[in-house]
Amino acid sequence: IIEHGNTLVVLPTGLGKTLIGAALVARAVFNNERALFMAPTKPLTEQHHTVLSQLLKLSGDEIALLTGSMKKTDREKLEQTSKVLVATPQTIANDLRSGSFSLVGFGVGIFDECHHAVGKYAYTYIANELAARGVLIVGLTASPGSKPERIMSLVNALNIRHIESRTSSDPDVVAYVMPKYVHTVDIELSDTIKSIVALVRPVAEESMKSLRSMGLLNFKSFEFIPKGKLIALGDEIGKISATGYKFGAFFSYVKLLHASHVYDLVTTEGLYPFIEYLDALNSREHKSRAVESFVNNANIREARRLAWEAISRGEEHPKVGILLSILGQYKNKSAIVFAQYRTTVKMLVEKLQQAGFTARAFVGKKEGVTQEQQKQTIQDFRSGLFNILVASSIGEEGLDIPSVDLVVFYEPIPNEIRNIQRRGRTGRFRAGDVFVLVTRNTKDEVYLFVSRSRERKIASLLESINRKLGSRKESQTTLA
Repeated sequence: IIEHGNTLVVLPTGLGKTLIGAALVARAVFNNERALFMAPTKPLTEQHHTVLSQLLKLSGDEIALLTGSMKKTDREKLEQTSKVLVATPQTIANDLRSGSFSLVGFGVGIFDECHHAVGKYAYTYIANELAARGVLIVGLTASPGSKPERIMSLVNALNIRHIESRTSSDPDVVAYVMPKYVHTVDIELSDTIKSIVALVRPVAEESMKSLRSMGLLNFKSFEFIPKGKLIALGDEIGKISATGYKFGAFFSYVKLLHASHVYDLVTTEGLYPFIEYLDALNSREHKSRAVESFVNNANIREARRLAWEAISRGEEHPKVGILLSILGQYKNKSAIVFAQYRTTVKMLVEKLQQAGFTARAFVGKKEGVTQEQQKQTIQDFRSGLFNILVASSIGEEGLDIPSVDLVVFYEPIPNEIRNIQRRGRTGRFRAGDVFVLVTRNTKDEVYLFVSRSRERKIASLLESINRKLGSRKESQTTLA
């Protein structure tokens, strides 16, 4: 980093990104310069402040923790006097914009979880301000993404000149990496769910047929329409000017959207999430005609009845039984179960507790959970008051969750950054296991393929972009 200047550091979770940042902060302080260390969330910022305070030979007032919850006058005083500022980017950006804070005298700016530096995120603004003053910029991440345009936007946003990337199999890293065993578990649908699917499918296919006849959709099967394509279709219909045509298109589109979603829920999540979603639609105070038509469709009503009867018998998605079996083999070991939806998290916690496991939910602020409650849950988990954390995406990054023996993906996800973050919760200090539950012939299989394909691209992409950065630097040197 010292040799090349502004650097993007891509390292698997647990391989010392924070220590690299700490070493650069120490170097800046030694050179009588100030240092800025940022992370995207308050809990992660607090974690870094604790680690840096332990590692650096600085007194308490020389290293400051700055967040938006601090009084502005107290914050401004620390911004003027402390040698090291550990802060959330929004706090720093706001104070830079207001003119109450200046980057004069800074030698380094560290951007943790720097893959967030896209668009109008505060990281982008701060990076430009640092670059204008010639301050060394270092971005730290476990994954910058798998698309060239995303990585290049990150490189440009942070004014990166060089990339240092390692995978867990690289020669200079492999000796320090704990083994991580990934197991894919294929699961067949139950007869009950197959019966529900047989009822939902015609509803979706009817809407597909209508949209196809209007020339708005050319997919043959609704099961594998990418979510992005469905959302884009809604935007396209919104631009139609002919009122009658537009209404008919929206009517079929809304029904397809909901039919597709409940199909995915019952095939990949469970009976309870399926019923909860239908009930949430039905309880809306103001329902559109399309939603009204969907929830009152005879097939959908019968599908809900079948699901409710099955739940009354103690039945659920076959994934639940597999999950209980896996966790039973790791009795008293620490585990994180990741699930995509809040309703799935709730259902899994209930099922685990009924089976005698000590499990708790870990969800975000949208579900009415405060940051203090989140911190208390993590503290209880670390203390061993319970040993299974069932988490939504909030558990993937940004919180000081301890390394665990086992990670379970209740369903695959197509996002390579989130995949890497999830897996990184195990195998830090000892060998770890990762189980991915995949329902056959559903979107689970597609998402598993997509995520693996994207991850394979990352290393070669970074190498290619780094060569371009090297060529760019050489041409600038020649011109100079």
